[in-house]
Amino acid sequence: MKLLSNRRNSENKIAAKILFSMAISVYMVVFIGAASAGDIQMIPASFSTLAEKAGPAVVNISTVKTMKGGGIVLRQFPGSPFDDRNNPMNDFFEKFFGNERQREFRQRSLGSGFIIDKEGFIVTNNHVVENADQIKVILQDDKEFVAEIIGRDVNTDLALIKIKPDHGLPVLNLGDSDKLKVGEWVVAIGNPFGYDHTVTAGIVSAKGRNIGASAYDDFIQTDTSINPGNSGGPLLDLEGNVVGINTAIIQGGQGIGFAIPSKVAKGIIRQLKENGNVTRGWLGVNIQDVTPEMADYYQLKIEEGVFIVDVVPGDPADKGGIKPKDIIISLDGEDVKNAHDLTTRVANIAVGSNVKVKILRDGKPKTLTVKIAKKDDDRVFSKSGSGFESKDDSLGVMIAELTKELAERKHLTRKEGVVVVEVEPQSKADEAGVSPGDIIEEVNHESIKTKDDYFKAMEKIKKGETITIAMITGQGSFKIISVIK
Repeated sequence: MKLLSNRRNSENKIAAKILFSMAISVYMVVFIGAASAGDIQMIPASFSTLAEKAGPAVVNISTVKTMKGGGIVLRQFPGSPFDDRNNPMNDFFEKFFGNERQREFRQRSLGSGFIIDKEGFIVTNNHVVENADQIKVILQDDKEFVAEIIGRDVNTDLALIKIKPDHGLPVLNLGDSDKLKVGEWVVAIGNPFGYDHTVTAGIVSAKGRNIGASAYDDFIQTDTSINPGNSGGPLLDLEGNVVGINTAIIQGGQGIGFAIPSKVAKGIIRQLKENGNVTRGWLGVNIQDVTPEMADYYQLKIEEGVFIVDVVPGDPADKGGIKPKDIIISLDGEDVKNAHDLTTRVANIAVGSNVKVKILRDGKPKTLTVKIAKKDDDRVFSKSGSGFESKDDSLGVMIAELTKELAERKHLTRKEGVVVVEVEPQSKADEAGVSPGDIIEEVNHESIKTKDDYFKAMEKIKKGETITIAMITGQGSFKIISVIK
C-alpha cells in the first residue's frame, strides 16, 4: 500500500509539472502575441544606439556670473558642485568678517544644452545662462566655444545661445510631444553634477503638469533620473527626437522631474531666433476656473469654462464686448477647459489676430470677436482699498465704499463697489473665509455698488436665512460664500 501511495504521489507531481508548463506556454504565447500586436510595449533591450546617435549633439554649458555675497547657482537645480552655499567656510567668514564678505565674486555653474542646427544654435534653460558674464560650450569631443545669448524667455525658462563652429555639427530634431503617451520610455542626456554626457532612462509619468513656475506651465513629468546639471538637456523618445527640455526637479522627491514639452519649445525657439524675444497674446481679463459653488450660484449646467472676474478697460476683451461675470466656454470653436488652458492658448495666438470667443452671459450663449493684443508681462491686478467705514454686526465686518480716486491709486480696474476693511475674529464672516481687501459684488444676486446697496440687501434677509455673497478676493480671484444670518 505504501508503494502504491508513493507511486500515486509521484504521478500527481508529474501531472502538476506538465500542467504548470502548459500554463506557462499559453501565457507566453498570449504575452508575445499581445506584444507583437503593439498592445504591450516591451522594455528596450538597450539604449546604446540611441545614446551613440544623440550624445554628440548634447553639450556641456559652463557659465561664470558676478555675484554679491551668497547666491543661487541654479534656480531650479540648487546643489551644483560649484554652489557656494554649502561651503563649510561660510560660517567662518560670517563670524569674523560679517557683512564685509558681501563683495563681488565670480561664481561658476554648469548646465546642459543641445544643438538644433549646423549654424551653431543651441537650446538650453534660461536659468542656466541668465546674468552670465561668460558662457562656454563644450562638445562631446572636448572642443570648447564661447557662446552668445540670442534670446531668453523667463516665463518658460528657455534660452537660445549660439556658437561659431569651425567644423560640422551634429544636431537633434525637435519632435512632437503631443504624441507622447503616459508610460512611454524616454531618455535624458546631460551633465548631472558635472559628469558630462550621462545617459538615464525612464518613462513619462504624466503630462500637462502645472508646478507653479509660471502662468504657462505645461510640463512633462518623468521618472527619468534628472539632477543638477541636467538643466537644458534633451528628453528624447526612442527614435532620438527631442520631446522635452529638462528643467526642474522637486527637492527631496526621487523620480520626479519635469521637462518643457517640445510643442511649447518650438514656438518659443522660433521667436527667439527671429526676434531675440517672445511676444504673447493678451485678452486683458482677470480669470479663474468655474467652481461647483459658482456653477450652482449662477445656475450653470457646466463646471468647465473660465469665469471673468474683471476686464481691463480699453484692452481687447473690453473692446470686444466681454464683461465681468461672463464665462468663456470656447475659443475659435475649441472648448476651453480652465483658466490655464485659456491663458496658454491666448499666449500662443499671433498679436493682431481676430478670434471668436463664445461666452455664457446670464446663462445664454453669445459669440464675440476679439482682436488679440501684445502681452505686457509687467501688468498685474491689485485688489485692496479702504474709505469711510461702516460696520455690519450681523456678519462681523467693517466695510467701506471704493471711491474712484482710491481705485485709481490702487490700480483697480473697478471704480465702484464695497470693500471689506476689517473682519472680526471668530465672526460669521471670519469662519466663512472673508478677508480684508475682498470686494463685495453681490448679496443674494443683488448687485452691490455702494454701502447703501449692501445694507438694503442685508435688511431683506431675515434671521436664520442664508446669505450668499459673491466677491472678489484681495488676490483678484472670485469666490462665493454662504452664511446663516
